[in-house]
Amino acid sequence: NVLKHENADTLSIYIIDGWQVIDRIDAYKNGDLVIYLEIDSFLPLKPEFEFLRKSSFKKMGILEGFRLKTIRLRGELSQGLLLPLSYLGEVAVEEGMEVTDLLGVIKYDPPLPASISGDIAGIFPTLIPKTDEERIQNLDYAALIDYTYIITEKLDGTSTTFFYLDGRFGVCSRNYEMKEDDKNTMWMIANRLHLPQKLKEMGMDIAIQGETIGLGIQKNKYKINNTETRVFKIYDIKKGNYLNANDMISLCDKLGLSTVPVLHYNFTLPPTINELLAFADERSALYNTDREGLVFYCNEQSNIHFKVISNKYLEKNDD
Repeated sequence: NVLKHENADTLSIYIIDGWQVIDRIDAYKNGDLVIYLEIDSFLPLKPEFEFLRKSSFKKMGILEGFRLKTIRLRGELSQGLLLPLSYLGEVAVEEGMEVTDLLGVIKYDPPLPASISGDIAGIFPTLIPKTDEERIQNLDYAALIDYTYIITEKLDGTSTTFFYLDGRFGVCSRNYEMKEDDKNTMWMIANRLHLPQKLKEMGMDIAIQGETIGLGIQKNKYKINNTETRVFKIYDIKKGNYLNANDMISLCDKLGLSTVPVLHYNFTLPPTINELLAFADERSALYNTDREGLVFYCNEQSNIHFKVISNKYLEKNDD
């Protein structure tokens, strides 16, 4: 859809699924086939993307490129980038086609805090799914309305996975398994809680996935005096499925682990996606600070789960 920008005669609001992007007026019309790049896309240093340098240039490790983030243009939210199909050259396209690789785009991942980084033991284990929920803006909202949901708070920390598989305990960041190091925060937490011994005694091949928060991580926005990992999922590696919420909480109690805050057990979605996004803008359950967002788990369909990131949070945080 295309909407009038009430505060700018030369700009329009373009609606793509649950997203909106501000661009020049008449750049596209309703029904046009276009390329859409959502926020946290990291575009390569190519001449055709140089128009983004002033607003979006960013380094990601040794890589340089252009990172798309949430902004406001003349008072209206703008999330992502629209491009004409000419950016794909002579490639034959159709609606819904994934063009990430064709454009050389990757996902922006902020660098790990110094206390988390360390020597890498290997890639993230292939038998364990990575933790990355789909954003609500990319889903068919109308198809989700008729269900009820468990809601947990999405914490602003660093992704952590503890696993026990075939007699071996390991610790992972979002993308890598980390070598044991008494200065690495994730390994310190695992050993403080005696997780290697506890999981060995239980004999369960599982992956415990959570968010590590506290001192030295994301400016410690929750004002925690130490570091801790708040669990949001436990994966049964051999069965190939996640534990339900009640079983996860019960196992965390046995292991001496805390979960992320559980806010609702039987939540019904509001009529519109904008109302749901506004709900995500409330304060954290851990401390009087903006919360990053929410994660929803469907009670009736185990394969339905998604995240709703606070736009207020996104406008303030660009790291």
